[in-house]
Order: sequence, then C-alpha cells, then structure tokens
Amino acid sequence: MNSFIAEPTSLVDLSSRTTLDDYSEISASIGLRKISRTVEETPHEQLGNITRATATAVITNPWLGTGTGHELAERTEAIAPLLAKLLSDRLLDALGGAGNIEAFGKAALVGLDGEIEHAGALIHTPFFGNLLREALGGTSILCFVDGRATAGETLRIPLWHKTAAATRTHYQSLELFLPDAPQAGEIAVIAAASTGPRPHARIGDRTTDRQVTSEILKGIAL
Repeated sequence: MNSFIAEPTSLVDLSSRTTLDDYSEISASIGLRKISRTVEETPHEQLGNITRATATAVITNPWLGTGTGHELAERTEAIAPLLAKLLSDRLLDALGGAGNIEAFGKAALVGLDGEIEHAGALIHTPFFGNLLREALGGTSILCFVDGRATAGETLRIPLWHKTAAATRTHYQSLELFLPDAPQAGEIAVIAAASTGPRPHARIGDRTTDRQVTSEILKGIAL
C-alpha cells in the first residue's frame, strides 16, 4: 500500500453521516491532499437561477510504482466509495439537495507518474458511479472525461440529464481550472452537477426531430 495512505483501523457507517465537517479518517485512508468546490449561477427570466457546481478531491495515486499488469480492484473498492461520498455531499450542499439537481457528470485526471487506467479505476466502476448516481437521485449513466494531465489544466466536464440522458436541452459542459493538481503522483477526481439546462437551449430534441438520413445529402443547396 502507498506509504501516504493509512491502514484501516475500524469500521464506520457513512450511509447517513455528512462528510462536510469531519472527514479526517477518510482523508487519512485515501491520501487526500485537498478538496474544493466551485459554484456558478446564471440568471434566467423563465427558469430562475441555474446553478452549476463542481466538487474536486485530489488524492495520492494509490498505484504509484505498479506496472500495467497490476490488479486495481482492491484499492478501487476501498477508495472510490469514499470519493463518491465526499463529492456528492458537497454537490448536494451547494445545490440544495438532490431534488434540485437535473444534470450531472464526472471526471478524473491522473498525474504524469500514473496511468490513465488509474483515473478510470476511480470513476468507471459501480463503487463510484452507482453511489454518486444514487446520492444525486439519477438513473442515467454518468457522462465523463478522463485523461493524464499536469497541474494547471483547464478541464471541460460534460453533463447531461440525470434521468433522461437523451434530453438535448441538458447537454452542457462546465469548465474547471485546476491550478495545482494533479501533481505527478496524484489523481484529481471531480463530480459536477447543474440545477437546469443550458440557459437558452433551442435546438430541438429527439422526441421532436424529423427523421434525417443520408438521403438529405442528395439535395444539398450550396
């Protein structure tokens, strides 16, 4: 196990406990360096304020120094649920509860000393996705971005509707600047959510689209 991550010493029940105030034991168990939030509001005449938020956890990469054949499941199962809990608690707090949330997304960036698979291991399994989806009251698969990065990246996180992924009004992205993460031996894990659609969505939807096939290419006006 990575030397920066504490060995488990006891069992705790986080199912009904907030992590907004006391999360010292979680921090120690996952090698948490920092956790942060961003919140932005867009006023809208018909919809009221549309609020979008991100929550980011930066942790020590638990697989540093391992090879491409190393099994990731054990640390994934130990760390990913804790990340889901930390991040979902902060999104719920920022956006006023799951009932206000309409769209969501997720992201992970691994530092240069790790593999892209290390980022994926923390967000692409049920140990993260199912918990985040349940906490935010969704049923859709979470759209995502992952990759390798250096500190100082600007990340664009995709979001879509939390229960109807094909709802085109809720296709949107949220920009996040990470000034000091991920460092070479770290992974930054992000969850994002919105209380509404794009402010001025007007490109129709799959339920109202007319049928379009390649036949339209036979009569293009130039």
